[in-house]
Amino acid sequence: MPRTDLPRKKLWSRRSNLPLLSACAVLIACAAAVALRAQDKNPFSGDAKAAKLGESQFRANCAFCHGLGARGGGRGPDLSRAQKRHGNSDADLFRTINEGVPGTAMPPNGATQQGVGMTEEEIWQVISYIRSVQVKAPAQPAGNAAHGKELFYGRAACSTCHMIHGNGGRLGPDLSTTGSARSTEYLVESMRSPSRRLAQGISEAMKEFSQEYETVTAVTADGTKFMGVVLNEDHFTLQMMDTRENLHLFEKDKLRSLEKSRESLMPAYDQKTLSDKDLEDVIAYLLAVGAQ
Repeated sequence: MPRTDLPRKKLWSRRSNLPLLSACAVLIACAAAVALRAQDKNPFSGDAKAAKLGESQFRANCAFCHGLGARGGGRGPDLSRAQKRHGNSDADLFRTINEGVPGTAMPPNGATQQGVGMTEEEIWQVISYIRSVQVKAPAQPAGNAAHGKELFYGRAACSTCHMIHGNGGRLGPDLSTTGSARSTEYLVESMRSPSRRLAQGISEAMKEFSQEYETVTAVTADGTKFMGVVLNEDHFTLQMMDTRENLHLFEKDKLRSLEKSRESLMPAYDQKTLSDKDLEDVIAYLLAVGAQ
C-alpha cells in the first residue's frame, strides 16, 4: 500500500526547521550589525605606529589629490581641518574612503577592485594619520565675508575670471569649493603671487596644476594674436579660450607662432591693489562659501 502519511511528514519536517532558519537569519543580521559597528570607531585610535603606517599609505594613495601633509591638492580638499565636508566622525571618514563620494572625483578606495583597493586595516591607518595632522579646533576666519563678497564681484574683479556656484567668469578655475579645499596660507599666496606655484610645472610633485592654466599666445598666419589658456591639445591641434572667453581651434602647422608661459594671466594682488584687510575679507568669503 502507498504511504499516504509521507507528505505530512515532509511538511512536519519543514515546519520543524523554521526555528532553525529563523535563528540563522538572526545570527546573520547580528553579524552584519557587528561589522557595521566595527566601522564606527577606529581600532588604531591614538596609535602612533598605525599613524606612521597610515602616512605611507596616504602618500602612496591619497596625496596625488589631497596633497602632501593632507592640506589640499589639485583636486582634493584640505583634510587637516576639523570640519570635513562629508562628515567628521571616524565612521564618516571610513565610509568616504571606502565607498567614495558619488558625483565627485573621490572614488571608492576599499577592497572592491576599485580605486586603490585598500584593506579595512589600511583605511583605518590612513584615518589615524589624518587625525594626527588634523587641527584640533577649527580656526575662526578673520575678515568680513559679506564685504569679501562685495570685493569679489566688485572692485577686486575676481568674478571676471572665476565662478562661484555658476556666477562669474570661466577663464580661471571655479572657486565654489576652494575654501574647503585649500588652506588660508595657500589662498593668500595664490592671490599675492599667482604665478609662483604655476611656475613649478605640471610634472612636479602632485601635479597641482593641469595644462589648462598655462598661458598660451597664438599668432595666426595673418598676424592676429590671441592670448588665453589651453583647453585641449594634441600633436596637431590646439583648443584655447582667449581672455574674452571666446573659444578657438587652431591647426598648429598653420600658426605663425605658438608660445606657452608659466606666467599666470591672473594679476598679482599686491598691497596697493588689495590691502591686507581686504584680502582677509575676500578669503573669509571663500571660506564661507566652501563651508556650505
